[in-house]
Amino acid sequence: MLRLGAVGLLCGALQALAAGAACDGPRATTLVSDATPRTAQAWGVDRHWIFWPGRAPADARYWLVHARNGRIAALSGRPVSGSRLALDAGPPALPAEFEAAYRWLGPGRLLAWPQVGPARLKGLLRQQLVVVETDAAGLVRHATEIQAAGTLDDLYAGATRLDDLGVQVDATATRFKLWAPTAQAVSLCLYPAPTGPALAPLPLHRDERSGAWSVALAGDRSGDYYTYLVDVYVRGVGLVRNRVTDPYSISLTTDSRRSWIGRLDAPDLYPPGWATAPRPAAAAAPTDSVIYELHLRDFSAGDASVPAAQRGKYLAFTDADSQGMRHLRALAAAGVTDIHLLPLFDFAGVPEQGCVTPDAQVLARAAPDSSEQQALVMATAATDCYNWGYDPWHYGAPEGSYASDAADGAVRIREFRAMVQALHGAGLRVGMDLVYNHTVAAGQDPHSVLDRIVPGYYQRLDAQGRVETSTCCADTATEHAMMAKLMIDTAVRWARDYGIDGFRFDLMGHQPRAAMLRLQAAVDAAAGRHIPLIGEGWNFGEVANGARFVQAAQGRLAGTGIATFSDRGRDAVRGGGCCDGAAATLARQGWINGLHYAPNGHGAPAGAQALDRSADLVRVGLAGTLAGYRMTTADGSVKTLAEIDYDGQDAGYASQPDEVVNYVENHDNPTLWDIDELKLPRTTSIDDRARVQVLGLAVTALSQGIAYFHAGVELLASKSGDRNSFDSGDWFNRLDWSATDNHWGSGLPPKPDNGALWPALAPLLADPALKPGPAQIRFARDAFMDLLRIRASTTLLRLRSADEIEQRLKFYNTGPGQQGSVIVGHVDGQGLPGAVWSELLYAINAGTTAATLQLPDLEGHALRLHPVQAAPTAADPRPAAASRWNAASATLTVPPRTAVVYVGARNE
Repeated sequence: MLRLGAVGLLCGALQALAAGAACDGPRATTLVSDATPRTAQAWGVDRHWIFWPGRAPADARYWLVHARNGRIAALSGRPVSGSRLALDAGPPALPAEFEAAYRWLGPGRLLAWPQVGPARLKGLLRQQLVVVETDAAGLVRHATEIQAAGTLDDLYAGATRLDDLGVQVDATATRFKLWAPTAQAVSLCLYPAPTGPALAPLPLHRDERSGAWSVALAGDRSGDYYTYLVDVYVRGVGLVRNRVTDPYSISLTTDSRRSWIGRLDAPDLYPPGWATAPRPAAAAAPTDSVIYELHLRDFSAGDASVPAAQRGKYLAFTDADSQGMRHLRALAAAGVTDIHLLPLFDFAGVPEQGCVTPDAQVLARAAPDSSEQQALVMATAATDCYNWGYDPWHYGAPEGSYASDAADGAVRIREFRAMVQALHGAGLRVGMDLVYNHTVAAGQDPHSVLDRIVPGYYQRLDAQGRVETSTCCADTATEHAMMAKLMIDTAVRWARDYGIDGFRFDLMGHQPRAAMLRLQAAVDAAAGRHIPLIGEGWNFGEVANGARFVQAAQGRLAGTGIATFSDRGRDAVRGGGCCDGAAATLARQGWINGLHYAPNGHGAPAGAQALDRSADLVRVGLAGTLAGYRMTTADGSVKTLAEIDYDGQDAGYASQPDEVVNYVENHDNPTLWDIDELKLPRTTSIDDRARVQVLGLAVTALSQGIAYFHAGVELLASKSGDRNSFDSGDWFNRLDWSATDNHWGSGLPPKPDNGALWPALAPLLADPALKPGPAQIRFARDAFMDLLRIRASTTLLRLRSADEIEQRLKFYNTGPGQQGSVIVGHVDGQGLPGAVWSELLYAINAGTTAATLQLPDLEGHALRLHPVQAAPTAADPRPAAASRWNAASATLTVPPRTAVVYVGARNE
């Protein structure tokens, strides 16, 4: 027989062997199985209280049953078994500081955590915990597990001050630290290469105060790779050993199998000249920004002027003579200030080795209205080289599929920086799309990282303990301290270590305003300059209307300087909304594509009042969507913009113009060209279709607030009607910087998201009269450049405060007697720095005939056409040829489907 000491040594040896095998084995190993399905309806509020939902019977008794390895049996109608601690009843209501966060759960009662002290409570939280309600006889009525995030945040509040999570390298040591407060053990798997077996696993040591585990190795291990083994209880699975990458990874190997060891300030990770390379200054005011949204692969995948090895890669931006870079420099010279790139962090949607692309020559042979193209694209969608990247895997590491070598973790860092350096050299600031509202997966899914380290903490759960998915995928809980910290720390990394100048936040309304304000302060401090933040402030899902916290959403960011995209002007200009069905997409025309004045024959004709109301919403956008701005509305009443209805919401919601992003197209939904193809009358000429496109761009260019344009909108870019091209391959997302082809008629778009519109799209795609040629594309491009020059020429279109807009901007042709297809705005430039002119008058005529308007307030004003539009080189000849201002009669004539800008005397 073995002595007890020998048995312990043998068990320890076997455990070490098992850990060693786990380093090279499956991503998860179940050590003790417990597949009992059980909800998690009890909530750990803090270290003192548990919230038990529902009404409690008078004879109810409560117990905390705990087991290190799981397998708790708490069966209804039977006595409680196993190790247990009594839970005493607490106060009848939640403390005031928790009420806002938990009121959505409805009525319930508080139970006191056992009075065992913080150390014992931390130990309990590393086990399976079940709260059991029994009757007076001790028989189980109800049993549920605990959502413990609130308790973890209270017990480990100091963890938010950790500044060395992840890997830290210096000349003497390489240090690793992972926050895993509920883990029973954590080990390090070290790999000398991107592939091949691990060295022997090394145990990490737990810090009881922070809940972090750490280990230090002698020497600089840069260039090696690592993963962690985390032994942790997982509800519904049991005690599991998860092999995971580091959520704080700075880089990874191919397909994110292993985290990379290195230091971001290592000299060999910088491209030549980084330290002295020029960087555009921060904007003097956010409203000076003109943002151009671009997907990295769209930029170069189809550009034959880029070396083949660099197409669809970071390094494509370093080829200064490519058609794409020449176009970006032209945009910068005209007035674009920022390139915002769709996700560049490590995402799961593209194989980083061996991705495929359907043969473009085969696709091109199919008919313009064929379903063959989409069938071929969809057949390889899971393995092709294309995805927008809204499936985040590691928030702080560059995506590997965009690097020339995904296996070497150093390459993607160096090439990402080379891209930023090249764009800065072109005079453009660089923004980045961040997606902290969800992860690609949760639970024990192989793509799950956070939830396999601290199960149930990083993801937002519903009242039953299920992961919320309102965002599309596995929602994250940025209201929890360490998820917010991960968001802030990785955003700081992009700003500090990669020179990123601004951030766009996907579904920002799912994040707390308080967390976003902390992030703003952190990135500004790290960069040593202001880093503008913009985001999607949509109000929906489980957090809607402040259900769990004050959101970073439309109408809730007053005074923060954080901007949200405004759908008010967007929807009025385009017609309908983002999520219309097929019939509504066709029937709901917009202000620029025929509402009332050019009916398309789908649905009941709209009346003049509908056009006038639509024009009011366009004016809302032109006035910066300011809640307090007042104007005469279509019904003749004077209202603030907040008093105007937008689909049951306040049309005006911003307190300052720097809180609003104006746009008519971005990566989501059909392109402006495609939506106009569906909504314009079929008989609309191809030249007029190009003019309608320019009208949409003019609305954005002339709006107060931040201007935002989608790459290719100036090139009439089409996705062949695709309304959701996130995984539609290069074929449906192509851009042609030569301004030769807009790619309308590339086949019916992928059926999953577009099939309902196929009957309407097919005849349009097949009609050669609806496809623009180089003349129309180049007209739109050059007219867009002129609009950029006009916006850049004067601060009158970039006013910095609500007071300035309210005092200086006035709309004419308003009220019930208006010509609803014409919008006229006047901006007073007296005493305004940078105004250049004493006044500015703009008019946008979306109608099909010329319009003449009386503007008696401006009688005697000496106005002349803006120099850009008056120049012989102007892209659009109509303003100079057919627009007129008569000062004596105060009469303005505006040609059809034309935007004109007039200016007064130059300021001294």
